[in-house]
Amino acid sequence: MKIIADQSMPLVTELFGPYGDIDLLPGREISTVEIADADVLLVRSVTKVDADLLNGSKIKFVGSATIGTDHIDLDYLQAEGVHFAHAPGCNAQSVMQYDLSVMTRLIPDWRNKTVGIVGCGNVGGSLLKALLSIGVSCRVYDPLLCPDSGIATTNFEAVLDSDILCLHTPLTFSGLQPTYHLLDAKALSKLKPGCLLINAGRGAVVDNQALLARLKGGADLLVALDVWESEPLIDLELLEYVSMASPHIAGYSLEGKVKGTSMVFKEFMNWQGASWEEINSPKLDAMDACPVVISRVADAILASFDVGADDARMRSILDGVKPNSNLIGEYFDRLRREYPDRREWKAMIFDSERLKLSHNDCLTLTSLGFNLG
Repeated sequence: MKIIADQSMPLVTELFGPYGDIDLLPGREISTVEIADADVLLVRSVTKVDADLLNGSKIKFVGSATIGTDHIDLDYLQAEGVHFAHAPGCNAQSVMQYDLSVMTRLIPDWRNKTVGIVGCGNVGGSLLKALLSIGVSCRVYDPLLCPDSGIATTNFEAVLDSDILCLHTPLTFSGLQPTYHLLDAKALSKLKPGCLLINAGRGAVVDNQALLARLKGGADLLVALDVWESEPLIDLELLEYVSMASPHIAGYSLEGKVKGTSMVFKEFMNWQGASWEEINSPKLDAMDACPVVISRVADAILASFDVGADDARMRSILDGVKPNSNLIGEYFDRLRREYPDRREWKAMIFDSERLKLSHNDCLTLTSLGFNLG
């Protein structure tokens, strides 16, 4: 069996190696030539898997170690009898931590604000659970939630009136509730002055050109974009106006990546007729957090993951690049490919001697999932 895999997926060789010969490639370089004689294709979000890629190949199993599936032509795979697996929820904790890092950086008193969540699946649900656990006021808009979900929802107009708006929807173009350009010029105009807009879902859920026009027009908005339209060829002018920028790495924790690979591998084993229960899931060792004195909740959040560092790296590497240059995409992908290992809060053990926290702050951090030792 021949397996083609995105080189950014961890543990592919360790897990899939016993079942076939593996070729690791950059996700954007996976083409019809590379997969011509392959049986299994393993990707992340940057590889478009459709008829153009798979026609003429022997691929019978496609796995995507991602939450979203907008890069996969699911109808085509089903019609061709290709088995598909993905990893819903694999990096939900990582994206939630990204949201809180952004909030901490841009709105220090975010715990006293109303947070709107658009899309309350695995990621939005994790964020909602974390915020409610520490008493933050939340509004949820998700017309696709099951009536028995137990989550109180509101309408779109009400969620747009939040102090902080977090987008966690898949990208869809059809159906009763398409999310393409859900935040168009009209919706963006309804955001309240001083609102913080965070998009860590899919880039095209926000009309990037309408957003740029609003920001250039002097709109009183804070904007954090982890996802962009036309990735990796992002709009450099929009980059200048957003408050916090990152190269689609909100879900890039080591735990999230490993879980994504493991979930796809589990489905692969089921497809092979083997028993997942007989295989040990990969374990990651805990690590000490950054050696800083922690006296506030904000200290702990930013010591464990400071999105400001991602923003600085992105702006630095793209500084001086001309608009429409191919270097934009090259550098965007390089930032993702060379992204430093990032751990989730539960994997970090904070040095108790450096904790100068109040009892209430300790309760807040443990509620969010921190390991205070």
